[in-house]
Amino acid sequence: MAGLAAAFGSGAMTNAIAEIEDAGCIFVIGSNTTACHPLVARRILRAKDRGAKLIVADPRNIHLARFADIAVNHRLGSDVALLNGMMHIIIDNNWHDREYISQRTEGFDEFKAMVESYTPERVQEITGVQASELERMARLYATNPPGSLLYAMGITQHTSGVDNVKSCCNLALLCGNVGVHGGGVNPLRGQNNVQGACDMGGLPNVFPGYQPVSDDSIRQKFAAAWGTELSERA
Repeated sequence: MAGLAAAFGSGAMTNAIAEIEDAGCIFVIGSNTTACHPLVARRILRAKDRGAKLIVADPRNIHLARFADIAVNHRLGSDVALLNGMMHIIIDNNWHDREYISQRTEGFDEFKAMVESYTPERVQEITGVQASELERMARLYATNPPGSLLYAMGITQHTSGVDNVKSCCNLALLCGNVGVHGGGVNPLRGQNNVQGACDMGGLPNVFPGYQPVSDDSIRQKFAAAWGTELSERA
């Protein structure tokens, strides 16, 4: 949630689950989707039937990889390098959405300078993914819009989990895939009803709808609605 909130201001899926079926490319990383989210997996396979491309990146040989146009087993903990390598290739080939970036993002020049060092050869050394496979992944995601990026606890439950999520956000923004039907950055939560509980205010630092408890006007609004005093402490 911290990574999504930093990028987009809200720690939730940017798109509806039903929109997965309308994606041009689906990129699944760190999610054993058929085992943990079978209904979502069903929608992924329906999208495949409609012609969508499927990329799977996971250290394990998961069932969903059988249906993928390309599936890679990158080394544990190398998610950021893998994603940065894809973004390096996308920029190098001018597959990024320049107009979208100029209108709807910030800090692109600094970001571009950072990913320049993540050449396919360097990323191959870090991740174990062949440079040719990395290039195929980048091409499929960047040239088959809209791209829906799905991830789960396979990338969030690391010391670099927040950076992993931010890198997913960067990739989606680079190709103009946020704010479009069928695209987005779409986390699949670890347990039933986790997202709904967060949406309803189950987190200690926000009210329902992710409205911060530290905001005086918001706190007063809920205090009046609920008929009780509320603390500003998370």
